[in-house]
Amino acid sequence: MTATERLGVLGGTFDPPHKGHLALARVAQNALALTQMLFVPAADPPHKRGHAKTPAAARLGMLRSALQGEAGYRLSMLDMDRPGPHFAVDTLRLLREEHPDAAVWFVMGADSLRDLPDWHCPQALIELCRLAVVPRAGVAVRPDMHESRIPGLAQRVDMIDCPPFPHASREIAARLRAGEDPGGLVPRAVLQYIAEHGLYRPC
Repeated sequence: MTATERLGVLGGTFDPPHKGHLALARVAQNALALTQMLFVPAADPPHKRGHAKTPAAARLGMLRSALQGEAGYRLSMLDMDRPGPHFAVDTLRLLREEHPDAAVWFVMGADSLRDLPDWHCPQALIELCRLAVVPRAGVAVRPDMHESRIPGLAQRVDMIDCPPFPHASREIAARLRAGEDPGGLVPRAVLQYIAEHGLYRPC
């Protein structure tokens, strides 16, 4: 790999993956001239322990379906192929081993920047990558808001100027479990995968 490689990293449970994920990735890719966007599904996210999740294999299958035909997007198995818990800082360390010369941006919502001091080793995280922060409805943040607790953070944040992304996977999953139409928020290929594998049936 060359020093001109510019990677975006979008992690999550993707339960289910939806068009908001794809749009968020495209906005970040265009704003930062990223050469590739890596989607990193988490098998065992620490902040969601105790919450019901669709099995990892099914979430992986849905994400593969969502990324079909999407130029510049790639599925990464960094978290799926190792035991949890999966902290973002550990994922970035592994990514750095694979791409030592790349410029790397970790894409997150404004709510994640707001909560960053509560993350595992946030200081180490910002030493491994820059943060690409997209708006979330009702969440006000500034790059320097945690400077006293995470020194140097303000210089590692790139705020992406775009409309807030209002949709969340948990709300879409609730609609699916209720037998409701997700309102065009889920790619057709993902809906087909859900139907074929009997996912999000009422409990």
